[in-house]
Amino acid sequence: MKEKPHIALERKMESRHLLMISLGGVIGTGLFLSSGYTIHEAGPVGTILAYGIGAIIVYLVMLCLGELSVAMPQTGSFHVYADKFIGPGTGFTVAILYWLTWTVALGSEFTAAGLIMRTWFPKSPTWIWSLLFMIVIFTSNALSVRFFAETEFWFSSIKVIAIILFIILGGLAIFGVIPIKGYAHAPLFHNLVKDGLFPNGFKGVFTTMLTVNFAFSGTELIGVTAGETKNPEKNIPKAIHTTLFILVIFFIGSITVMASLIPWQKAGVNQSPFVLVFNSIGLPFAGDLMNFVVLTAILSAANSGLYASTRMLWSLAHEGVIPLKYAKTNSRDVPIIALVLSMLGGVLALVSSVVAASTVYLVLVSISGLAVVIVWMAIAYSEINFRKAWLKAGHTKSELKFKTPWYPFIPWAAFILSFLSC
Repeated sequence: MKEKPHIALERKMESRHLLMISLGGVIGTGLFLSSGYTIHEAGPVGTILAYGIGAIIVYLVMLCLGELSVAMPQTGSFHVYADKFIGPGTGFTVAILYWLTWTVALGSEFTAAGLIMRTWFPKSPTWIWSLLFMIVIFTSNALSVRFFAETEFWFSSIKVIAIILFIILGGLAIFGVIPIKGYAHAPLFHNLVKDGLFPNGFKGVFTTMLTVNFAFSGTELIGVTAGETKNPEKNIPKAIHTTLFILVIFFIGSITVMASLIPWQKAGVNQSPFVLVFNSIGLPFAGDLMNFVVLTAILSAANSGLYASTRMLWSLAHEGVIPLKYAKTNSRDVPIIALVLSMLGGVLALVSSVVAASTVYLVLVSISGLAVVIVWMAIAYSEINFRKAWLKAGHTKSELKFKTPWYPFIPWAAFILSFLSC
């Protein structure tokens, strides 16, 4: 008789790892590079509003995911919930879409990392750097889940420190404590409203909503890590609340600083708003420092992305949707076949971004933007059906270790708002 392959994963992640993995998935190039574009499109107040609405949607979805992943802490969780509480077809679609999202992101992140290295080494080809970073990220994931969690913790810490520094220095410049180029007096918040609340009309808020959702995608990684988390009923809710609190401060705080110090017409036209502000304050080597931070942000998002796509494939195999061999883990409890396949997907996405940028790659990027919102809708709808099934099976609400408040209002609000942002 053939021996069954070893497919178990280990619970090695702590609360600090969860927090940083979730932040690592979220704080990527969206905040450091494309936030300027959002300000340019929606205007300062419009952007703050769009991020505010985005944060509310994400928080509602996370409250639904909290109840599900504490009641059933499984790796790759939300496709398992969708399979159980909506239907096998939905579960499979959610898993494949989510896998695609992160695999496509991997391709674009390795390209971006290569391009940043060219600012320091202009004569070197991009592909050499992309290949080098692929090896680094693959190794980080292949050694062990603990090693992955530690590298992600340190990668994310660099970004977090940079954002805190940006908000503090920017805040001091806003109130005139430190001088800033172009202003003889404290700029205060004059730039936020000087051209009216919505200089491009209110529609700018809606057009940037998908960009904002894409910027917040990654918070649901907490659900993917559920099967490898120590003490999930304590650590998952803690990570959900902390992550969202920090995200709101980071995103809305950074946007407020940018919009106050840079006139919105100039934001996001040709360089990172972070570099613009640091240069205006006169921080030495601002451009190089920020490029280094953006590089770690990209590598951290790629690290989280490879982890997420690997665990999705493992979960599909573990649930018997694809052959069990794909869930096989090595002596360090890493699902190595799923890891290699996900990395291969990232390489193919990278190739398509070079060879078929206007066709194949464009379709992949469009799918991944939409996929996140579909995943959020599936999480909210799974929670509605899970609670009904829980009560029907004779359990009581008080037995749940973590409860989504104001059921069914919050899950329905999460579902409808995610649907509307499509």
